Amino acid sequence: MRIVIITGISGSGKSVALNVLEDTGHYCVDNLPPALLSSLVKTLMEEGLQALAVAVDARSAESLASLPADVKRLREEGHDVKVMFLTANTHSLVARFSETRRSHPLSHELRPGQNPAARRTLIECILEERERLSTIEKLGHVIDTSELSANKLRAWVKDLVAISGAPLTLFFESFAFKLGVPMDADFVFDVRALPNPYYDLTLRPLTGRDLPVINFLDAQASAGEMLNDIRAFIEKWLPSFKSDNRSYLTVALGCTGGQHRSVYMAEKLAAYFNESERVVLRHREQKFN
Repeated sequence: MRIVIITGISGSGKSVALNVLEDTGHYCVDNLPPALLSSLVKTLMEEGLQALAVAVDARSAESLASLPADVKRLREEGHDVKVMFLTANTHSLVARFSETRRSHPLSHELRPGQNPAARRTLIECILEERERLSTIEKLGHVIDTSELSANKLRAWVKDLVAISGAPLTLFFESFAFKLGVPMDADFVFDVRALPNPYYDLTLRPLTGRDLPVINFLDAQASAGEMLNDIRAFIEKWLPSFKSDNRSYLTVALGCTGGQHRSVYMAEKLAAYFNESERVVLRHREQKFN
């Protein structure tokens, strides 16, 4: 069975991701206690279903600790299990809860001996949820939705689900430093030291995927040197991550606006490693991806 487990911080887009999977033919269950996962898989297999997506959140605190073991057991049984952990910075989460006027799921919980009138604030709920989920954050692929639109998140979820079984998947992601470093990055490389095409008025409206920008940066010796250095670093350490049984590795390339240099570098690295590795390419600030 193909199984996708969606977990992460409330307000980070779990419902959006679950809806995408429902549209792609997955049988979806929201807020499933991890302790029930194995029995649910067995029941659905008996009914002939082949694709399952479940959302797990911090309200299942007592059984969250068993999730890593549950995932391992399902994989050993031959199931294709993918885990997505969605997160976002606190500022973005507060803004989203304010916009939707919904309460945080943990706001209804009371600590032992707590006065019912003294419930947690939204910030306290977010911090408590991060703490509860910290042990499973690296169980799967982390997606930082702080600066993502709903449409872009839908596209990224579809890309992740489309990945067939592979020892490790390399994600190359371009971003703008002015909008924040992606929280899902395992490695961050700053390419702002390279000459900036933005200052050429003919190149400014273009991106690092356009030939004039590519030609401009190809002509810069520093761009070639930095590309080779980053490529060599990844090649040197990638075997170590594979031997550590990592399923995903995210390499983020940042420039000022996320339009030219970072896109160029991400494209070049993805093209190189795509010849030998499972690669997914993302451009956080671009409308086309």
